[in-house]
Amino acid sequence: MSEAEFLTWNEEGLKAEFVDGNVIIFPPCTVIHDEYVGGLSSLIGLFASKHHLGVVLATRGIALRLRKGLVRSPDVIFLRNSRRDIIRETYLDGAPDLAIEFVSPESIVRDWHEKYREYEAAGIREYWIVDQLQERLEVYRLGRDRRFHSITLKEGKLYSRVLSGFWVKPEWFWASSDFDYYEMAKEIGIIA
Repeated sequence: MSEAEFLTWNEEGLKAEFVDGNVIIFPPCTVIHDEYVGGLSSLIGLFASKHHLGVVLATRGIALRLRKGLVRSPDVIFLRNSRRDIIRETYLDGAPDLAIEFVSPESIVRDWHEKYREYEAAGIREYWIVDQLQERLEVYRLGRDRRFHSITLKEGKLYSRVLSGFWVKPEWFWASSDFDYYEMAKEIGIIA
């Protein structure tokens, strides 16, 4: 399959990526993975909507063309309103402002190393890696030097630079109970 064919291929509910001529098809995600991806995208979506910032997509099946021959599909993306010109029917043609990956057992190297380098090179302004297996959340921002730099915790919270005023607590992602994004939205101040 060529890159052009891949970008127009739209298999509902299938997550796939195109890396230098190879199509990678991912197995179905777990219910817990989907719950956290959906919850975080909803939380960010509420924040972005309240502040009229842009669009948030949980990208199950939506492709992100980072360069010729490289099409990834992060779990969650955010794109500022001023950059909507990169939206195509079945993919985004360029780097979003924020990409989030939830690590699964088969994606450890890909999320922590391969995508880290690719997202940095593509100019994604902020990259979050949620590793529930290691109970580790890393947030990287793109510096003036075009390199990722880790954002450190402030008072137990990780603050986004792309979504000014938005923050999360890392422990929200490894709690044994549901990912209650409604209560989190209240705590962040998105809703009353």
